[in-house]
Amino acid sequence: MSVSTFDEITKSDPEKSLVEPLKKSGGRNAYGRITRRHQGGGHKRRYRKIDFKRVKDGVPAKVAAIEYDPNRSARIALLHYADGAKAYILAPARLQVGASVESGPEADIKPGNALPLTNIPTGTLVHNVELKPGRGGQLARSAGSGIQLVAKDEGQGVLRLPSGELRRVSLACRATIGQVGNVDHENITGGKAGRSRWMGKRPTVRGSAMNPVDHPHGGGEGKSKGGRHQVTPWGVPTLGKRTRRKHKESDKLIVRGRRRGKEKR
Repeated sequence: MSVSTFDEITKSDPEKSLVEPLKKSGGRNAYGRITRRHQGGGHKRRYRKIDFKRVKDGVPAKVAAIEYDPNRSARIALLHYADGAKAYILAPARLQVGASVESGPEADIKPGNALPLTNIPTGTLVHNVELKPGRGGQLARSAGSGIQLVAKDEGQGVLRLPSGELRRVSLACRATIGQVGNVDHENITGGKAGRSRWMGKRPTVRGSAMNPVDHPHGGGEGKSKGGRHQVTPWGVPTLGKRTRRKHKESDKLIVRGRRRGKEKR
């Protein structure tokens, strides 16, 4: 088992005004029926309200603390704005307590500042990128992820996503400078079953270990390969089956798909 060092954490208790309750569903819907398997238990959490939009333009903010967030892999930074407001943002790599951050078209190109893509130089590494102006950041929000602004053309920017995909996004969309912090998160291993239970993950039984009445992969004398492509207990193809809808509206915005992109590297 390996764990994070939590060296960058400077405050253990969250800001009360930015926290709200988080109810567990245990994988059940409103009728009490299991609709998502392998969920349940886990440590109690409270949700931290993160500012993904960053629209408080022209008001400088000071980084008051770097905190742990149980709901995401990235660390979060507590901002104290000059007008007295407080907010949480995703903590970029190398952002220190006491640093000053700002949002808006006039902001400097430094980690933690948020501004439209049209004001960001090409080649810059960004995160928390919007897909539509004003919607809030949706791309590159997990620990260690970053997107490179490759080019600008006809009101659109070309982004290289962590998957290798090249995608067009409006230059009016906002992004935050820098790479998301907690880069070592990918090196962490669970180490034991109990740690999965802490995170609310219940055990998974292989279909090939079941009887034919319980799963399409079940049965057979001795160990069986299944004899068919992997499916769910209800016979729906899975594990590698492409689920993206054909002729999706956003297909025209994808310059190079992630599968082709990774093959060319």
